[in-house]
Amino acid sequence: DVYKRQVSTQSTGDSPSNMRHLMLLLALVAVAAAHDRVAVEGATQAPTNWALKGHPAKSDRMTVYLFLAHKPGAEAQLLQTLEAVSDPKSPQYGEHLTMAEVATLLAPSYEHITLVDQWLDQHNVTQGSTTAPRDLVELSLTVEQAENMFETEILQYSHTEGMSALRATSGYSLPSHLDGVITVVGDLSQFPPSQSKPIVTSAETSRKLLGGGGGGGDWANDCTGASSCKGKVTPGVLRTRYKLPTQPTKVSANSTMAVAEFQGQYYDDNDLSKFSSGCVINPAVKVSKNVGKNVEKAGVESLLDIEYISAVANPIPLTVYYAAEYSLLNWIKTVGSTPNPGWVHSVSYGNDEKQQTSVDYMNQVNVQFQAIGARGISILFASGDQGVWGRSGHGATFNPDFPGGSPYITAVGGTDFAGSSIGDETAWSAGGGGFSNTFARPSFQDKAVSGYLSDSSADLPAATYYNASGRGYPDVAALGGQKNPYCVATNGFFSGVAGTSASSPVVAGVFALLNDLRLSANKSPLGWLNPFIYQNPQAFNDVTSGKNNAGLGAGFTAIKGWDPATGMGTPNYQALAAAVNALP
Repeated sequence: DVYKRQVSTQSTGDSPSNMRHLMLLLALVAVAAAHDRVAVEGATQAPTNWALKGHPAKSDRMTVYLFLAHKPGAEAQLLQTLEAVSDPKSPQYGEHLTMAEVATLLAPSYEHITLVDQWLDQHNVTQGSTTAPRDLVELSLTVEQAENMFETEILQYSHTEGMSALRATSGYSLPSHLDGVITVVGDLSQFPPSQSKPIVTSAETSRKLLGGGGGGGDWANDCTGASSCKGKVTPGVLRTRYKLPTQPTKVSANSTMAVAEFQGQYYDDNDLSKFSSGCVINPAVKVSKNVGKNVEKAGVESLLDIEYISAVANPIPLTVYYAAEYSLLNWIKTVGSTPNPGWVHSVSYGNDEKQQTSVDYMNQVNVQFQAIGARGISILFASGDQGVWGRSGHGATFNPDFPGGSPYITAVGGTDFAGSSIGDETAWSAGGGGFSNTFARPSFQDKAVSGYLSDSSADLPAATYYNASGRGYPDVAALGGQKNPYCVATNGFFSGVAGTSASSPVVAGVFALLNDLRLSANKSPLGWLNPFIYQNPQAFNDVTSGKNNAGLGAGFTAIKGWDPATGMGTPNYQALAAAVNALP
């Protein structure tokens, strides 16, 4: 039991007699409060496309995550540290924390850990692993254990896409002596989002919708071994538009990048080889490390991520994080407990803020993002493929994304080429963007967002649609729209694939290259990117047309400067490299 093993080795500096006395008192408190409960999160409704299937067997298993409370002041200190080490104007810029330092800062108190340990013992829970600070605890429970521990009813649900989940939709509670000890329980009532699948366009459909050749562009096809890539976005198109360097023959020994895949999104080496030969990628695309088991099977999301982060940043070593469950918390826990998890991570995962179980849940996820960023790790998330309306769909208000609306990740939106040649871009109508209803506008983007809101050319939608004081996203963008789908090798063929789940790995690859500049100069990695991004607007291709309304009326218009359709714009590697080389 990893969790208990860590608890048992933690030292408090107290004498053995005092510790025995403390543990006796804690045990008496636990017994006295055994029948008193405190509600944590209330009843929820299953999101659209989830259907109740009935009662699972009591022996069926589910995974939940305990968020343990931090010591007073620890979260404020973490945020202050993150801002100081990530702001290029700060004298502490680049002085990231080690994993051990994060663990010390965020470690729950010994008393809290002991209470949780005793509670787990009472329910015969023996499986558990944690983040390095032991503030996020993974538990594998039977349905019977979960129902008893949280005094709730676990039901089985299925999704139209084939996913299944065991969840408590009637709310749950904890023993009163754990109030203030455990802040929230993740993946107990929180449903997994619909998989953020890219939009796959068959060759037949491509020719019908996008013109002969299967794509929307009239440029030469640099994938000389793949004629069906004509007119689509290819490595050469990205290299030209984003002024990428020729592939380096050598990178820093410390350079690393990573993508996250979930629930059956595997990759196969045959398709990676086909992509490498067809699009003349040398050295060939390969995965350096798998965290979690891969099966030689073609998953279009996984292959899109791997092929195009590598097309941009190869030969920087790539790690693929795979989890059988579609859980953001599983990914957070893994990265948060891995000593060298990769410096730049691209993740295509998200749901609407309104589909989260509570603000407490989102706040605690944010703390985990901050902890990862404080270690010098960059996190990029796709902003979504439903425009301002989100997964909840068209209605009286826009539906901002989470984690896309978190200030502590970099959200990546989508664009199309404005014309039929490689040149100016326009906002993709279905690219996710908007303003958080939960998180206030952070200071790093205050000037940029205020400028957008006060610009008459923005042609703002009615104020009732959005929260103008919230965190605006995306932060940046890249090609991702259906007009110009990416040419991806999958299942032995080249297909057109679109979505911000293409945009995110491309931008992540750009920042992996920029990281390599710093690491090769014996400097620190870039870490949390947002302060740097907003201080360097000149390093991006400004996108000044298009609206992300997903074809359904109101939306946000792309204008000069930052906007909630394309952020600061798309990357200009040469300008970004100049800005990065000027950093301390």
